[in-house]
Amino acid sequence: MVQRSMTGATGNLYCGLHEFTDMGFVLHFLRSEDLFVDIGANIGSYTVLAGGHVGASVVSIEPVPKTFEHLKTNIAINQIGEKVIVYNFALGNEKGQISFTSTLDTMNHVATQAEANTIQVPVETLDTVLQKEKDPVLLKIDVEGFETNVLKGATETLQKNNLKAIIIELNGSGAKYGYDERLLHEKLLEYNYNPYRYDPFERELTPIDRFGTHNTIYIKDIDFARERVRKADKLRILDNWL
Repeated sequence: MVQRSMTGATGNLYCGLHEFTDMGFVLHFLRSEDLFVDIGANIGSYTVLAGGHVGASVVSIEPVPKTFEHLKTNIAINQIGEKVIVYNFALGNEKGQISFTSTLDTMNHVATQAEANTIQVPVETLDTVLQKEKDPVLLKIDVEGFETNVLKGATETLQKNNLKAIIIELNGSGAKYGYDERLLHEKLLEYNYNPYRYDPFERELTPIDRFGTHNTIYIKDIDFARERVRKADKLRILDNWL
């Protein structure tokens, strides 16, 4: 289900895949036996690709109640309820509560002190959430600038051997919370996750010197990732074959 003003989701409707290269990587990289974790799932674009097309298991996390209802609807429409576990809370560095904006549709985020129309949502850590799950192969983190705190609560997860890649949005929005995303980049390097650019048409992963201006793909096991994308089945997106 896509409605007007759903930023990103409407791009999927008009363009096939709104975040074309990153979504292409998800479709080529994942397998049905994998666990994918969608952090900041919004209405479920990545969740539906992973659970619906690939058939992977998904843990899908969306903190804003209204958006969470859209997420559940899209999971039901695509008949992937048996593949997806959904959680209606935020992720951070410790359990608690945090203020979120509530009137910005798909662009809601952790509220700053200057913002009005806020709601309180519960906070958990990723390490706690995944204690009873199998180890994920891929994380997608898109939390509108709060990525630093999410990863502070994921130190055990980041060290898992089975976790091979992370798609994370680093576009400068962390500055409004006082976060320097260069430090987050350096932290990922310390965990042996290195940044790459993906070409879904050629199925090539090319190393890059720094994080991009939107999403960046960080990979811990490049040989594993290259083998995965090379052997993935072909798929058609509008008039394009990937």
